[in-house]
Amino acid sequence: MKLDVRGKNGFEITESIKLYFEKKLHKIEKVFLQELEAYVVCKIYKDLTKVEITIPIKFITIRAEVEDKDLYAAIDRAVDKLEAQIRKNKHKMNRSLQEKSGIKDAFRSDDLNLEELEKELINPIKKKRIQLDILSLDEAITQMDLLGHDFFIYRNEDKEVSVLYLRDDGKYGLIETE
Repeated sequence: MKLDVRGKNGFEITESIKLYFEKKLHKIEKVFLQELEAYVVCKIYKDLTKVEITIPIKFITIRAEVEDKDLYAAIDRAVDKLEAQIRKNKHKMNRSLQEKSGIKDAFRSDDLNLEELEKELINPIKKKRIQLDILSLDEAITQMDLLGHDFFIYRNEDKEVSVLYLRDDGKYGLIETE
C-alpha cells in the first residue's frame, strides 16, 4: 500500500505513527487485488486529534474521519469505519459497478482465506449483553453521561426500547421503537 501521511496544524508525523497506520491498514489492503493508495491527514486541535483517511479505488472512494483525544484511538476508530464501509458495500459495489471496466476485478476472489478475513472484519471485537431498565429520558441521559458512552439503549416509561445517542453537534438524539 502506498501511504501518504501528513500532519496539519503543527502536527508532526513520526515514523512510529506511520508504521502504526501501515499495520492497521494492512487488513484492508488484503481485501483488494490492486495496490491501494491511502491518503491520511492528522490534525491537532486544543484537546482533540482528528484523523482523516481517504482511499480512492477505481470509480469509488472510501473515506473515514474521526476525532478523539487520543491519536491511536482515532486511528483505530477510523480504520474500523473503513472496514465497516467495505463490509457493508463490497457486494453492492461489485454488483452495481461490474459493467464499468475494472471494478469487478478489484476484490480478491481466490482462496486467500477471504472467508476468514471477512469473518475477522465482521466479528465484533467485544460482545455485551445488557439488561434494559425502564428509565425516563432524563435518567437515560444521566446514565449515558455517567458511563461516558455516545449511545445508550433502554426501555422508556411506555416499556418500548429506545436508543439515546450523542450527535456530532453535541446535542442528543433519540430513536424510539414501536
